[in-house]
Amino acid sequence: MGTKEKCTICNSKISLRFNPMEEWGIKGPICGDCYSKKIDKHYPGDHVRVNKEKD
Repeated sequence: MGTKEKCTICNSKISLRFNPMEEWGIKGPICGDCYSKKIDKHYPGDHVRVNKEKD
């Protein structure tokens, strides 16, 4: 259980796991940073960031 998953996009260790949206065509878990980038790219506009303290 001590094994950390790695992000499918950037290969960094995942502390909070996100599942990519089906239309992104990505198979496997992604990290919060990559999820935020994908959301911004696919859904332009203002987005409320939940984990701003990590920036």
